[in-house]
Amino acid sequence: MSYLKFNKEELINLEYSLKKEILSTNRAGGYFSTSIILCNTRKYHGLMVLPLKEFDGENHVLLSAVDETVIQRGKEFNLGIHKFPGVGIYEPHGHKYIRDFEYEPTPTLIYRVGGVVLKKELLFVHNEEQFMIRYTLLEAHSPTTIRVKPFLAFRNSHKLSKANMDANTKYKSIPNGIKSKLYQGFPWLHMQINKSNEFIATPDWYYNVEYLEELNRGYDYQEDLFVPGYFELPIKKDESVIFSASTKEIAPGGLTRKFNSEIKLRPKKDRFEKCLVNSAQQFLVYRDKATEVIAGYPWFGRWGRDTFIALPGLTLTNGDEKTCKQVLDTMSTELKGGLFPNIGKHTAAAFNSVDAPLWYFWSIQKYEEFIGDREKVWKDYGKKMKSILEGYRNGLPFNIKMNENSLIWQGERGKALTWMDAIANGKPVTPRDGYAVEINALWYNAVCYTLELAKEFDDKKFIKDWEHLPEEIKKSFVENFWCDDCQYLHDVINEDGIDKSVRPNQIFATSLPYSPLDDDHKERVLAKVEKELLTAKGLRTLSPKSPYYKGRYVGNQENRDSAYHQGTVWPWLLGHFIEGYLKLHGKNGLHLAERVIENFKEDMTEHGLCSIAEIYDGDPPYEPKGAISQAWSVAETLRIIKMINKLKN
Repeated sequence: MSYLKFNKEELINLEYSLKKEILSTNRAGGYFSTSIILCNTRKYHGLMVLPLKEFDGENHVLLSAVDETVIQRGKEFNLGIHKFPGVGIYEPHGHKYIRDFEYEPTPTLIYRVGGVVLKKELLFVHNEEQFMIRYTLLEAHSPTTIRVKPFLAFRNSHKLSKANMDANTKYKSIPNGIKSKLYQGFPWLHMQINKSNEFIATPDWYYNVEYLEELNRGYDYQEDLFVPGYFELPIKKDESVIFSASTKEIAPGGLTRKFNSEIKLRPKKDRFEKCLVNSAQQFLVYRDKATEVIAGYPWFGRWGRDTFIALPGLTLTNGDEKTCKQVLDTMSTELKGGLFPNIGKHTAAAFNSVDAPLWYFWSIQKYEEFIGDREKVWKDYGKKMKSILEGYRNGLPFNIKMNENSLIWQGERGKALTWMDAIANGKPVTPRDGYAVEINALWYNAVCYTLELAKEFDDKKFIKDWEHLPEEIKKSFVENFWCDDCQYLHDVINEDGIDKSVRPNQIFATSLPYSPLDDDHKERVLAKVEKELLTAKGLRTLSPKSPYYKGRYVGNQENRDSAYHQGTVWPWLLGHFIEGYLKLHGKNGLHLAERVIENFKEDMTEHGLCSIAEIYDGDPPYEPKGAISQAWSVAETLRIIKMINKLKN
């Protein structure tokens, strides 16, 4: 019995099966994603979604879907399924023929049509731009033919396509297949089969294919897909036939060998932790001599802040110090004037994250803790660390600066530089310009760590310039952020006064290696967070006692953005909550930590299979929302498991 398996009754229930999504990446930025019955419900779904150099590396959907038709004794049974306009209008009804779905070793469906049993396995080749489907005829009592029909999109993953006169609907023949390129600038899509077949050209647009998740999110949700025709070939009992879609022409005769060798590389997903490890590996992208972290699937790209927060959990928990260093080195080359790019690259990079450079220090601390070689860390990253601190002290864009009280002031009105960066109607939903609590906790940690290394390796100039700062920061931090009346830390202090909202940003002062708080203050912070913010799926971003609290993340983009950091639950925050809790309580805190992990085990079959979602509703039953698979959600869950195991041993 597979750990991730669904039966006929679950699969034919569209209310159930359409909410279960699968994801597989090629480890080079490309992915395929859809629902478990292969009906696309998002514009981001597709069987081949690739970052294209021709379009600034943005993701583009080339191959949207592939429908199959089983033909036997003159009867045709279409195994595909698409949503069309109208209540409950799905055509064809291929989901009714599905008998089983399992995720291991690769997404696999079993169809039964009369006396025909067909197995369908989906596979994205690692480190290549090639997607394959293997069809195996398990049972058949008479001659059987299979028809394979590709649906093409050739568009940016954030947009939708419409039938138009500009599309090049012609194709070119290649060995055992065809190649198509709907628009100039795109690569050719080579579609081939490992067996001789007949391609029947029936060029046509399929109009108004609907994506219900986009409808629910308040976006455009209908698109037109182009079908150039279909491949038709006989298939015998116990025979396997492989369909390949690739940006390069391949030798059809090698498809079987390649599929077999690739499937052996797929890791086990037979229990919770192995699922998380598999998911963690999917965020790591190796491309163009760079190693990067994708923040989440299916719509996120590389984010600087998310990279540094997620990196230790994605790599070091699995003993992968090499990849951890590769990411640190890649990001280090993009440091500019004391800041890292928050989103985008090169000319499209946005340097608008005040905390990304400070999380860089934390990632390095975790890396150093793992390798146990402080000298190497100082040699490789010391100059970068010192330049970042100098930038904060002397002043950076967006009014980021160290004030006379040695605390970091940041931000401008109308800008959102912290991780709570949602914008609605052109304004930050949670304006946090001024002294933000987590920024200054991270600042204290970064200064203390760099000073400690400088002292160990006798950097006299740095020591002379900076050794007075830790005590000054610590004193100012406690004087400004500690609330004697309420016994927790203020969230933000600025010209408007003190924001006493109960938010999770204060937990970092309990978890970071260097903290400006004593144990008594830490205990009170953790108690407050546990009482008002802790849920089964993460920490709320705002206490339910606040009049601004929003317990459900629903509606159009404006409504969702308004709830994003106003009560919505974030799993990644648990990593630092549990780290602070275990530092304080030791083995007495294990029960809480283990309960946190237990709560996520059911998520392996919810929302995005084999992974953990970006966010959850703040109110019970804490439904998963946002991206189906988020790097820091997975990373921090793995880190908690590692903390538990370390404390037990």
